[in-house]
Amino acid sequence: MDLPISPGLLISLIIVVIGIVIISKGLVIVRQSEVMVVERLGSFNRVLESGINIIVPFIEQPRAITMLRYRKMGEEYQAITTDETRIDRRETVMDFPGQPVVTTDNVTVRINGALYYQIIDPKRAVYEVANMSQAVEVLAKTTLRSVVGKMELDKLFESRAEVNNEIQTAMEEPASKWGVKISRVEVQDIAMPEEVETAMRLQMAAERKRRATVTEAEGEKSAAIAMAQGQRESAILNAQGDKESAILRAQGEQESIKLVLNAIGDSEENKRTVVGYLLGQSYIKGLPNMAKNGERVFVPYESSALLGSMGMFRELAGSPEDAVGEHLKHRTGNASASNSFRSGVVGGGISGN
Repeated sequence: MDLPISPGLLISLIIVVIGIVIISKGLVIVRQSEVMVVERLGSFNRVLESGINIIVPFIEQPRAITMLRYRKMGEEYQAITTDETRIDRRETVMDFPGQPVVTTDNVTVRINGALYYQIIDPKRAVYEVANMSQAVEVLAKTTLRSVVGKMELDKLFESRAEVNNEIQTAMEEPASKWGVKISRVEVQDIAMPEEVETAMRLQMAAERKRRATVTEAEGEKSAAIAMAQGQRESAILNAQGDKESAILRAQGEQESIKLVLNAIGDSEENKRTVVGYLLGQSYIKGLPNMAKNGERVFVPYESSALLGSMGMFRELAGSPEDAVGEHLKHRTGNASASNSFRSGVVGGGISGN
């Protein structure tokens, strides 16, 4: 049995359906960190923030923004253009393909960069530029060519941070007109021609070899300087030792001669006798060394006179030691003094053997 539908019920159903459609079209939920630009009858009206928002269907419509993104397919980049009604306000990275750039030393390199930007004014991003992401990309590429074109190749490798800062600074003013903030620009990779890369390897190897040679030469120089300083100090110390030894020997001989002269008298004849005896004793000590390298010994003519003086000295006083001993014995009355004096007190030169 069919139930008749009254006109009032039909109208109510139509109203309910229209209300559901209006609510579904007019109720807009915007997620966190996203916004929507709403136009009313074709003109800008407002920006919808995150949360639940209500718009008038068919009268108010969201305005889409054109975004250009790249997807890496193997070694190639594929450009993808989309129209999006929801504008993402988070920081976005754009990894654009490598660009050929000529440096000041006429070397063509291919630079692959990454751009980090953020939409801070959605209205400007929609209305001030037709394709915001493409405009930012083109601006980054042209600025990159301008900055790198002022540098040499070696300077480019050493100053990546400087290049990044210069590109970011140059892009800030024009990008701000589009409601975009440039966070940072990074040069990811620098590709050079094969012949330039080979030349740089050879240059690097030569530079390292030069540094090794310089380091080795500096080490040898330091070692030679240290050795020379050591030899110099050793020679100085040896000379000081010889000097002090000679002074001590001379002082000893001087004291011994004074003792002998005090013992036997300090007349001129006794002085000559003592000096002759000491010289003769020095000659006698030198004779064994003179005979080491030969079978014959040549005694100088003056030696006979000196030896004669020594014999005369011994005939007159026995020996200088005996004379000094007798003198000390008479003065001190102690016989042991003369014996100790004969044991080698007389002169550094006559007490060695």
